[in-house]
Amino acid sequence: MTAKVADDIESLCSKCGPMWHVVVAKVGDKIAKVQCKQCGKLHRYKSPHAESKPKRAPAKKRTKRAKGVVEPPPVEADLSRPIQPYKMTTKFEIGDRVQHPTLGLGVVAELPSPGKMQVSFDGDRKLLVHERDG
Repeated sequence: MTAKVADDIESLCSKCGPMWHVVVAKVGDKIAKVQCKQCGKLHRYKSPHAESKPKRAPAKKRTKRAKGVVEPPPVEADLSRPIQPYKMTTKFEIGDRVQHPTLGLGVVAELPSPGKMQVSFDGDRKLLVHERDG
């Protein structure tokens, strides 16, 4: 048996917690809206006896890409050269492996302009500076 409109029912108020409410609206047999008798706030009905929903895992961070832009193919690392720690003063070439202190191991994929390089870290490209005077 469900409550009728204008009946008192226990519900969770986001401001007051579990409180007595007045049923304001129903959709079919389901209670849709209630009004808190303590603070007067109107909100959806939330049963105080229902099990809480499991929390969702945080969404993966997405990188912004312009529509219609095709991601360039990954660059092969030149395994004949050693991994170099990232420093802004070091000169890098396409295919060099770079160990960045926070981004990890990457491969130089492109040299778009003097002093700048695109480095691929697990498929995510970052623009870094290089060959700067120290």
